[in-house]
Amino acid sequence: FTGAISPAPYTTVTPAPPTPTVGEPTPSMMPTETTAPPLTISIAPYVPVTLKEAISANEQVLLADFEEGALQFGIAPAGDEALSRWIYALVTPFPSLTDEVTLDEIRLAWQGEQDGPFDVGPLLLSPETLSVFQAAWGEPAGGRVEVAAEDELVEIAWEERPSWAIVPFEQLEPRWKVLAVDGQIPLHRTFDPDTYPLTVSFGLTGEDGSLVVDGIPASNRDPEKMTVLVMTGVTALVRATAYAMENHGMTFPAQDIGDWLREADITHISNEVSFYSECPDPNPYPGPLLFCSKVEYFDLIKDVGADVVELTGNHNNDSKQIYGIDVVPSTLYLYRQNGMAYYGGGVDLAEARRPALLEHNGNRLAFIGCNPSGPDYAWATETSPGAAPCGDMQWMQEEISRLQQEGYLPIATFQWFENYSNTAGPQMQRDFRSVAAAGAVIVNGSQAHTPKEMEFYNGSFIHYGLGNLFFDQMHVDLSFLQIGEQRVPATRLEFIDRHVIYDGRHISTELLTAMLEDYARPRPMTELERAAFLQDIFTAAGW
Repeated sequence: FTGAISPAPYTTVTPAPPTPTVGEPTPSMMPTETTAPPLTISIAPYVPVTLKEAISANEQVLLADFEEGALQFGIAPAGDEALSRWIYALVTPFPSLTDEVTLDEIRLAWQGEQDGPFDVGPLLLSPETLSVFQAAWGEPAGGRVEVAAEDELVEIAWEERPSWAIVPFEQLEPRWKVLAVDGQIPLHRTFDPDTYPLTVSFGLTGEDGSLVVDGIPASNRDPEKMTVLVMTGVTALVRATAYAMENHGMTFPAQDIGDWLREADITHISNEVSFYSECPDPNPYPGPLLFCSKVEYFDLIKDVGADVVELTGNHNNDSKQIYGIDVVPSTLYLYRQNGMAYYGGGVDLAEARRPALLEHNGNRLAFIGCNPSGPDYAWATETSPGAAPCGDMQWMQEEISRLQQEGYLPIATFQWFENYSNTAGPQMQRDFRSVAAAGAVIVNGSQAHTPKEMEFYNGSFIHYGLGNLFFDQMHVDLSFLQIGEQRVPATRLEFIDRHVIYDGRHISTELLTAMLEDYARPRPMTELERAAFLQDIFTAAGW
């Protein structure tokens, strides 16, 4: 909230002027000067430090001991106007199967009840957060709260899993999983702070609580500083997927999960196959692993709101191998014509290695990727198009370090060797960790037809494989997941990673989970499917 301070009305009493002597100006001739007195405010001891500092920095405010000031700044009574809404999040260590709780469950735990998701230990809070919720909810029951410094909470929570914490929005970091409370998550664009149960409203009470004080932040969550990035796995619009598109429409594959992609501020698609105007009708059955996609299939890429396209895949040069026609330049033109950035591939080696730079809400993101697996004809050279070969990785590490120094958040992706396993081997771990150590905040394996484990390394989030997005592998039986009585091929399991960047930091990752149907159409998983899938991946990760 900004604007001048408007103090309560006051009366100026002017004493009668003395009788002027000859030559002296009369009072009516003398300039008058009226100065508003400072506004006296007392601040409740539980008010967050950021708000205290903002009020204290105002030169027109005189601070007084609490309950002695003409006005008091603290939690606003229900129905009163709030000057600031402070957003808190209920969090748990990242590898959790719980997605949502209710406010009633939190309050019951606060009061000492042992039912529901909070029956396994205390709720973790910093001293500052505890004092806020003591003022809002009253004293917690004995043994139901554990207090630690804000920067120690996540380490304690991971050591004491399962565990829970309440943290202010600005203290979020990727090792926390943010839980929905009564259906709302402060990381979503649809978030409503007025109805969110963990919003704490602060305002003035006293002689005139309707005053506006200059410099008080409206919230610790500013949507104009937030960027939502969605990262996806393999897209190959060929074979049975293309056949389904021919029969049900170009946007059929996205009918159930398209909103997940469109709602993001930046949507990443790893498209492995170039578009060719003379591409024949698709054969739905497996055959030679050389592909092209009809140009009209590009409607699906547009429909999901793709902003940045990864080109590290193995098949973008296939049309040249089959038909002798180089369709990479025309495919790249299609992306540029529709306002899409691309990276990890290009018309030559220089372009293939060039990062895609995107800026949104003040957050600067740099996408860079490479392909170590080949085949040779898939790689770009100094004079021909294709994917960027990884080589010895040094060029990529140096570029990531340079981008980081220039204020970008680097995001690195790989078209790695496929092994149809949910684990990462030693060589894969070494290369992925090397770019994380160089400064990449997110590292993805874009090659994986089966989803893989993940880890936090050097402050970065590494996901070794997300699985397919739009690709037809319904019945590849190289690995399975047991879900209830059903054995599900792992190639039907999909991650879509929803990352939140806030004020220049990666603060959160949400794992969206989908199941492939009809050889083309991923759908959101059921609760049973999601729990089994996450349990399997978290176990593979050693969590």
